[in-house]
Amino acid sequence: MMHLIQKKALVTGGSRGIGRGVVERLAADGADIAFTYREREADAKEVVAAVEAAGRVAHAIRVDLTDVAEVRRAIRAAHRLLGGLDILVNNAAAAATATRIDAATEEEFDRAMAVNARAVFFSLQEASSLMSNGGRIINLSTANTALPVPGVSLHAGSKAAVEQYTRVAAQELGPQGITVNTISPGATDTELLRANITEEGLALAVKMTPLGRIGEPSDIAGVVAFLCGPDGAFVSGQNLRVTGGMV
Repeated sequence: MMHLIQKKALVTGGSRGIGRGVVERLAADGADIAFTYREREADAKEVVAAVEAAGRVAHAIRVDLTDVAEVRRAIRAAHRLLGGLDILVNNAAAAATATRIDAATEEEFDRAMAVNARAVFFSLQEASSLMSNGGRIINLSTANTALPVPGVSLHAGSKAAVEQYTRVAAQELGPQGITVNTISPGATDTELLRANITEEGLALAVKMTPLGRIGEPSDIAGVVAFLCGPDGAFVSGQNLRVTGGMV
């Protein structure tokens, strides 16, 4: 159902994987979309074409999320291009490479924190100043904040910060009528996952998931759509773990 007609949404990292699934689902529900991407312009154009073919508006915004000025520019550009901003989905993240604490470099630490935590904080700050009553902010985290395994310290640590931003922002923005929530996906079948996991690791993820499979981008996108729609209007400050029962 077209629950999001006349809504304006920005999805960070929307050219592939979970982000693309979210873009396509929100567009299918009636929203006009802006999304950010970093370097894969062909993928971004493909997403724009798919959304426009479905009869909705789409804008691709190239941005370097390690630069706070670029983050702010992207939020303002989305607001201008769409004629408003009702929904922000902070999906973009640095690749979750398996680096143990004793092997992590300062560069790896700084990038994880810049993209996964700092960019989310300042996009939340900028977007909330442009939203009116009824605004929705969804931050993507990871199941690894509740399921610590070797090699996830940087990714899980940076995402743990995001979960705390959500809890505090829900308190601060609630009086403005803005909801703020986190979604923490489990293993999800994306190009990025398959590039960073062995067949044995993939089989283990399936075995650890009570529903007997890893997630699809559409599984995550459906929960995003719920939080953005009328049925999610009284949900705020929560962390929805979309993991197939893994944690």
